[in-house]
Amino acid sequence: HAEDGIRDCLRGLVGSEMCIRDRRFIMSLRATGEGHISSIVFRSGILGRHNRLRFDPISDFVETPELQLDAVYKRNPFRRKLKEMGAGDEIAAHILDQLSEDFTYKDLIEKIGRLREKPLFQEDYQHRAFEIMCWLAKSNYEVSFHTDHRISERVIFPVSKNESRGIEDARFVQFFNDDGEVVYYATYTAYNGITILPQLIETKDFITFNVLTLNGKAVQNKGMALFPRKIGGRYAMLSRQDGENNHIMFSDNIHFWQKSHIIQEPEYPWEFIQIGNCGSPLETNEGWIVLTHGVGPMRKYCIGAILLDLENPTKMIARLDAPLLAPHEREREGYVPNVVYSCGALIHNNELVIPYAMSDINSGIAMVAVKELLSCMRSVA
Repeated sequence: HAEDGIRDCLRGLVGSEMCIRDRRFIMSLRATGEGHISSIVFRSGILGRHNRLRFDPISDFVETPELQLDAVYKRNPFRRKLKEMGAGDEIAAHILDQLSEDFTYKDLIEKIGRLREKPLFQEDYQHRAFEIMCWLAKSNYEVSFHTDHRISERVIFPVSKNESRGIEDARFVQFFNDDGEVVYYATYTAYNGITILPQLIETKDFITFNVLTLNGKAVQNKGMALFPRKIGGRYAMLSRQDGENNHIMFSDNIHFWQKSHIIQEPEYPWEFIQIGNCGSPLETNEGWIVLTHGVGPMRKYCIGAILLDLENPTKMIARLDAPLLAPHEREREGYVPNVVYSCGALIHNNELVIPYAMSDINSGIAMVAVKELLSCMRSVA
């Protein structure tokens, strides 16, 4: 249903154990307002002993967070990202060569101001270079909310120019570092009306969120989803570089991704047009369960599932031949018709709990026993 003119499409959910039978969760949603500009909102609640959901009361208000641009930027990574964006020209080099390895936004603006006052290059090219450099700097920022407000009041609105037309498809995951520390990451798609840019959100408490640019040749297209832990000492992430196949990539640095490998190609009509992931992989003794989305004729979006090898997730060992979820009659009509879609799920009490959006107008929860799901998969090893 629509609430105060904002359509909340259930996208993903992360949780932590309260006791053996109950689990508290935070759910992220894509809220679309006037002009089809998307933001990230949250709901919280408890998954009970029989996987019944009880949502916490929501507020009638939203909170505007405090915004802080990154205090310090690293010159070499900044230079590398400008080159990836096609802006690593002599103008950018001239500015960056005057900055120290650690510089502030104020330092950057000061150097730009000097070159603007005494141009050394064609002024139109200078102006374009200045725009891109400032655009990149403002893409890395932090937002903080008040601790005494409900999580339903926290809204991550578009801030930087690269997300001026929306923040889409945030895939949150509870990530465990090697030392056992828990941090929550989310990849999302920043959209400025013309181009997209994959970004990363980092938070430990869902109060302060650090937003960072992802870098590297493999940072392309939409639909990146981080594994919940390192594999073989490296970060691992699902991706969709070409818009047609499911990829996987690995990195020693969570901010830089250079190479990817195809792990799944379209095989059936319901996924011939496009496939991708529906959130971070879920670990089981049998392997990594990955929910996928497939786009078929009439732009129909369905949700499928594959199983990746636990130690070598570049290897798909099983898959569903038919969709796990497909839009039925009541789910076909909406803001974006004929679509069921998710950006995250979790396993609780041996069941896979899948929040999903119905044509971007309503939200639903689907559940299936993990054992039953795995038994329906066809081995491809």
